[in-house]
Amino acid sequence: MPNATHPNSFNAAATLTSGSQKVNYFRLNALTDTNLTHLPFSLRILLENLLRCEDGKTVTADDIRFLADWDPKAEPSREIAYMPARVLMQDFTGVPAIVDLAAMRDAMKQLGGNPEKINPLQPAELVIDHSVQVDEYGTANAYDLNAALEFTRNRERYAFLKWGQTAFRNFSAVPPGMGICHQVNLEYLARVVFTTQPDADGNITAYPDTLVGTDSHTTMVNGLGVLGWGVGGIEAEAAMLGQPVSMLVPQVVGFKLTGKLKEGATATDLVLTVTEMLRKLGVVGKFVEFYGPGISELPLADRATIANMAPEYGATCGIFPVDAETLKYLRLTGRSEEHIALTEAYFREQGLFHTPDAPEAHYSVTISLDLATVEPSVAGPKRPQDRVLLSQTPASFAQQLPALQGPNANKATIRQMVRWEGEGGLASASGDLTSSVGASAPTVPEAVAVLTTTHDEPATPGGAVSVTETAHSVEARFGVNPDKYLVDGSIVIAAITSCTNTSNPYVMMAAGLLAKKAVEAGLSTPPWVKTSLAPGSRVVTDYYTRAGLLQYLDALRFQVVGYGCTTCIGNSGPLPTDVSKAIEEHGLVAVSVLSGNRNFEGRISPEVRANYLMSPPLVVAYALAGHISHDFEKDALGKGKDGEPVYLRDIWPSQKEVADTVASCIDSTMFRTQYATVADGDANWQNLKFPSGDTYGWEPDSTYIRKAPYFDGMPATPAPVDDISDARVLAVLGDSVTTDHISPAGSIKLNGPAGKYLTEHGVKPSDFNSYGSRRGNHEVMVRGTFANVRLRNKLAPGTEGGVTRLLPEGTGMSIYDASVEYAKRATPLAILAGKEYGSGSSRDWAAKGPRLLGIRFVIAESYERIHRSNLVGMGILPLQFQEGDNTEGLGLTGEEIFTLGTQPGELKAMLDSKFAQGKKLSVIATDAKGTKSQFSVTVRIDTPQEILYYQHGGILQYVLRQLAGKA
Repeated sequence: MPNATHPNSFNAAATLTSGSQKVNYFRLNALTDTNLTHLPFSLRILLENLLRCEDGKTVTADDIRFLADWDPKAEPSREIAYMPARVLMQDFTGVPAIVDLAAMRDAMKQLGGNPEKINPLQPAELVIDHSVQVDEYGTANAYDLNAALEFTRNRERYAFLKWGQTAFRNFSAVPPGMGICHQVNLEYLARVVFTTQPDADGNITAYPDTLVGTDSHTTMVNGLGVLGWGVGGIEAEAAMLGQPVSMLVPQVVGFKLTGKLKEGATATDLVLTVTEMLRKLGVVGKFVEFYGPGISELPLADRATIANMAPEYGATCGIFPVDAETLKYLRLTGRSEEHIALTEAYFREQGLFHTPDAPEAHYSVTISLDLATVEPSVAGPKRPQDRVLLSQTPASFAQQLPALQGPNANKATIRQMVRWEGEGGLASASGDLTSSVGASAPTVPEAVAVLTTTHDEPATPGGAVSVTETAHSVEARFGVNPDKYLVDGSIVIAAITSCTNTSNPYVMMAAGLLAKKAVEAGLSTPPWVKTSLAPGSRVVTDYYTRAGLLQYLDALRFQVVGYGCTTCIGNSGPLPTDVSKAIEEHGLVAVSVLSGNRNFEGRISPEVRANYLMSPPLVVAYALAGHISHDFEKDALGKGKDGEPVYLRDIWPSQKEVADTVASCIDSTMFRTQYATVADGDANWQNLKFPSGDTYGWEPDSTYIRKAPYFDGMPATPAPVDDISDARVLAVLGDSVTTDHISPAGSIKLNGPAGKYLTEHGVKPSDFNSYGSRRGNHEVMVRGTFANVRLRNKLAPGTEGGVTRLLPEGTGMSIYDASVEYAKRATPLAILAGKEYGSGSSRDWAAKGPRLLGIRFVIAESYERIHRSNLVGMGILPLQFQEGDNTEGLGLTGEEIFTLGTQPGELKAMLDSKFAQGKKLSVIATDAKGTKSQFSVTVRIDTPQEILYYQHGGILQYVLRQLAGKA
C-alpha cells in the first residue's frame, strides 16, 4: 500500500471484502478519465501492475496515463516496466538459471558484497519435467524403468536443485514424475488472484496473478486468464532478482470466436487452425486476446490448448478473460471455495470479469473464426503453422517427400508393407518393389498396401524384456524384421505427449475411447511403431482408470512411459536398432505423429525427417494405420473380428460420448488427492543426498554442473562499449532458423565436439544423456551450439549439421572447432540469417552458446521476440537488415570481413545517447579481393533498459553490479 516509495498518484489504494477476507488492492476505476471497457482485458491487467508498482522512477504517473490512454493503432514505442508476481521454470531451463544464481553468489563475494543478496525476490517455482526419456515403451513396466533411468542419469542435477531449495529463499521445486510444468501450473500453481503474505500489521494485498516463465509455453496459463509469457532464462533470473521486465506497450489483436465446433473436430484442430491464421496475419511481439460469443462454447481446457500454442502463432500471449468458466475450472481442480470467491469478487470489482453482455474492447486489429468451420487437421512435416486438412495429408506428404529425403535417398528401396496375419505373424510380401526413389519410382500410396492389424500382438519371446532389448530390437520382441516393411512415410513414433493436449481431458478421453473401440474391433498397432503415453499430470491416469480406458490404451501399447515432457521436447528416446538401420540404409523418410506443439527439424528424433502434430485420438488412429499416407475416408484400418473392414469413422467417438465420459469420471477429489503430495516426490527424491551451504561446492570434474563463466574476471564497473571490426562470419543461415537449430537439444552425437568432450572426461556413450540434461555444464553446451543435425550453413554448402569453413583458409570443420581457432586469432564473430531468426522455444542457450563461441553480433532479416531479447541479455548485438535487404540481395557470401560503423566510437555514441531503438548503423563488408561494400542495418536494442544490459556485457552482469552497489 502507499508508503514512502509509492506516491499513489491516482488515489488508487483501497480495500475489498470477500466473505471473511479483507484485502488491500489498487482499484482501476481510480483512473476516472479512462473508459476501461475500451481497453483489452490484457492491458487492464498491465495497468493494474503499473498502478500497484508506481515508484516515481521505474514506474511513473506518466507511464500509467500513457497505458490508460492506449492508442490501438499506434506502433509500439513507449517502454513500461512490468513486474510479474512469480517466475515459472522447467528443469532444462531452470538448472542453468540456478547455476547462474549460484555463480553470482561467488561473484558477489569477489566484489566484496553479501552473497545472500543473490536470492529470488519473487516466488520462483520449478517443475522437474523435461528429463524423462522414452527408453522403455509398450510394456507394463515402461514407467518404472524410465523413471529409474531418469533418476540414475540426473542424480547430480537433482541434488543440485535440492541444494537450491535450501540455499535460496523463495524457491521451490516440484520433483520429477509429477507432471509437466504448464499442466501443473494450470491445475495447481496458478492463483488467478495472487495474495501477499501478511505484513507486520497483518495486511494482505490482492492483485492479478502474473508471471514469466523459462519456457515458451508458459502462455498456456493464459487460458485461465492469467497474464504471462515465456522469456529467456537470463531475463527470468533478473525478474527473480527484482528487476522489472522491460517491454514496449504492445498492440493487441482481437480474435473473435463465434459458433461451436462441429462433430469430429477437436480443440487440437481448432488450435492448428488458429495458429495458421495468426501466422499469416503476423502477430510477433503482439498480444492476442480472444473474445466473442464463441468463447462461452469452449471449456477451459480448450482455451488452455489454444493459449499454449501462442509461441507457434508468434504472439507474446494468447489470453482469454476470466469468466464463469474460469471459476468452474478452479472448482474442478480443487481450489478452495474461499479463494474462488475472492477471485470472483476481485475480478468483478476491477472490471476484469467477462460476461456475455460485456462491451467489446478496442483492438489494434481484429480477426474472426466461426468454430463450425474447423476441420480435422494435422500440421507438418516441419512447422506447427503448416496445417494440412486430414483428408489432404496423403497428397501433401507426397508433395513434400522430395524435399525431405536424405543423402541416402538415391539408394533407397521401396518395399511393400503387408498385412499382419494373425498367429502366423507377417505374411510374405507379394514381391518387393525395388527401385531408386525418383521420378520413375511408384508413388508412396501405390507402393504401400493397407496395413492391417487383426489380433493382439504375440507374446514377447522369452517373457520379460530388458530395457536394452526393448529399446533396440523389434525383431527380438516380435520376430519381425522391419527392414522388409518400412517405406517412406512409415510411422515409427506415435506419441500422446505434451501439455498442449494432455491437459485437455476432452481430447484425452477421445483417444481412450477410440482405443477402446479399436481393441474391441480387433485392431492393433504394427510392431515398428514406437508408441507412448506421457501425461502432464497424474490426474490423467486417475480419470483413465475410472473410465476403464487405460487397459485399452495398454493393449495398443500406449502404456504410460512417464509424467513429463517427452517426445515433444525431443526425449523420444532411441528407435529400435533394426528400425534405425532400415531408415539409414534406405535413406527413408520416417514419420512421427504426436499430440505436441513443436515439430521442428531434428527435434523429435534425429532419424525422423517428417513430424506431424495432431490430436491424441488421431495419434492413436495413425498408429493403427502405420503410414502417414493412409486415407482414412477410403482405406480401412484393418479387418475386424468379423472379417469386415474397420474404418476410422466406425471407431471415432462422438462429442456426446466424450463429454459424458468427462462429466462422469473427473472430479475435484482427484486433483486434491494428487496435488496434496506433489512436493513430496518418490522415495528416490526423498532419499537423495545433497550438499549444504550458502555457496555451492563446485566439483571440478563434474560433467553436469559447472560454474558459469560469465562473471570470470568481471570488473566492478563495465568497460566502455568497444568497436567491432574485422569480424568473420561463423554461419550464413536461411529463414525460420529456430532455437532448436541454435541451442543444443536432443541426443549427443558420439563423434561431435560435445561427444568427444564427454568421452575425454570418461563418460561412456550410453551415459551421454541429452543436451537438455547437461544444460548446467557450459563446456558441453557450447560444443553443441549450432550442432543440430538439420542445420544448413551456406558457408559449407551441401552439408547438414554444425559445420562451417575456417576463413580465409576455407578449411571445413565443426562450428565449435572453428570458433576455438578464431579465438586464438582474437577474431570477433558474426552470424548472417534470414527471416524469423530464433523462432521456437525460449532457450537461453540459444544466446549463451553463441556468446561463448565468440559471436559479437547477428544480422538477420527479422527476429522472434524472445530470442532478440536474449541476445541483448547476453551482450550480443542484434542487427536487422533494412526492408527488402538480405544476404543474397546484397551479394554477401559470408566470406567477407565485417566492420560495424564508419567512424571510431560510433556504436558507443549511439548507445550513450540512450536512444538506440530504430537507429541505423552502417556495416562495411570487405571481400577476399579487398573490395568494400557498405549497407545499413537497424540496431535492435529496443529499450533504454536493454541499452544498460548491453553496456554491462549482459543482463546478469548488470544485476550483479547493481546488487553489489557498483552499477
